[in-house]
Amino acid sequence: MASSPPPNDLLASLNRDGYVLIPSVLSPDDLSALRAATSRITSLARSGHWPHIRTLPKQFPPWPSSAENGIWGVQHLLHPSQPDQALFLRSYFSDAIISPVKQLLECEEDELVMELYNLLVRPDADFALRWHRDDIGAEASAEEEERRLGEPSWHAQWNLALWDDRSLVVVPGSHRRARTEEERAAKPFGEMPGQRVVEMKAGDVVFYNNNILHRGVYDATVERMTLHGSIGHAGGSKARARNVLQHGIGEWVEQIDFSSLDEEARKRAEGMRKRLVEMGSSSGNVGFFSENE
Repeated sequence: MASSPPPNDLLASLNRDGYVLIPSVLSPDDLSALRAATSRITSLARSGHWPHIRTLPKQFPPWPSSAENGIWGVQHLLHPSQPDQALFLRSYFSDAIISPVKQLLECEEDELVMELYNLLVRPDADFALRWHRDDIGAEASAEEEERRLGEPSWHAQWNLALWDDRSLVVVPGSHRRARTEEERAAKPFGEMPGQRVVEMKAGDVVFYNNNILHRGVYDATVERMTLHGSIGHAGGSKARARNVLQHGIGEWVEQIDFSSLDEEARKRAEGMRKRLVEMGSSSGNVGFFSENE
């Protein structure tokens, strides 16, 4: 396993560009096992036997549970009824993920909050997401953007590629400022000034600020299995509640059995789940970011 950049370099890159790529975080055996497991759950999803899916052509939750129009993602890899749950638990709570998360959030392990673990897959038809920030709507004024972007993000979000992946397109540095007039006028699915395609090799992970200007461009002819996860900081609490709880994780997270993990990972997982449950119980009805898109 390749070593991560020094902590200051990792965080400095994220702060400067809005994303940072760490190469080759998976061993060949781990890569092979995760490819097999993601292939199994994707087959179940496409055949209508796994209802937790991202369906075409909808960008944001809530998504229908029927796969009849095709899918572009699989939700809830840590769900108790997921056949390969134990493998995905080991992946999510592994040092390969937790170590850089602690560096990026500048926190200790007892401040981490369990959030989401999903899968982005080859769509059944060519599909693209519009330019967006995950938690700031397109209708926000420049003043609102500046205010929101100045707040702590309280989480780390990542894509871990199991096959070579060049689906993520970003505007480096846009997480630190409001959109320019040119960016506001750009076509939702067109090219953006200064955009960059994030090129990942199998086994690479990219951490990115979820309020960077970004979009996804998905080719139905190119295999894709990219693990898509997030981990929060306890200081975020209600600021993170909607982004996380709109996906429905609160309905089943307390049912997860962590006994398949080793003692260190199990203790880590139990603490992170406890903080998620506390966040949910204190936040009430959080709604959805954008129900119609």
